[in-house]
Parts: sequence; structure tokens; C-alpha cells
Amino acid sequence: MDFVIDETPIISVISQIELLCWKTDSIKEQQVKDFIADSNIRNITPSVVVCCANIRRSNKIKTPDAIIAATAIAHGYTLITNNEKDFININGLNGLTD
Repeated sequence: MDFVIDETPIISVISQIELLCWKTDSIKEQQVKDFIADSNIRNITPSVVVCCANIRRSNKIKTPDAIIAATAIAHGYTLITNNEKDFININGLNGLTD
């Protein structure tokens, strides 16, 4: 994980939406907003759409999670998550857990 810890975070637009929906106290809310402001946001591209469709065809996974996984796969990123169970058995996904 050392190789990603000092890098600028890259997150899917779906992750951005999910982060902004958290109901939390004002301090954590500001920390989340600061994290997003410091991140590079990746939109849904045609290659992400194709990858997402392939993931959904072969895995029982919700569309938002499939888009997050597809964004990582399509761009060759490592997925870092605290939600490992939703991303298991996805072919081509490089991942680390929190």
C-alpha cells in the first residue's frame, strides 16, 4: 500500500456521489469534502461502460459497485476499499483492502 499512500487519490464519480451522501457530523463531512477536492474524479467513459456491462453479466453486483470496479479496471488502477465483499471475484480487478 506504500506505493499509493502518497499519490493523489483517484476516485470514480460514483464514489464521489456515495461519499457526499454519508450522514455524519460536520467535521467528518468537511474531511470528506476536502478528500474529494484533493482527488482526481474519473467520469464514466465508454470503456468503463463496456467493462461495467461485462462485470454485471458475470457477477451478482450492484450497478454502482460495478461502475467503481470498472473504472479501476479500465484505467488500470488499484481499488482500495473497506467494502471487500462487494468486489470479490471480479476478474481483472487489482485491489487492496483497508
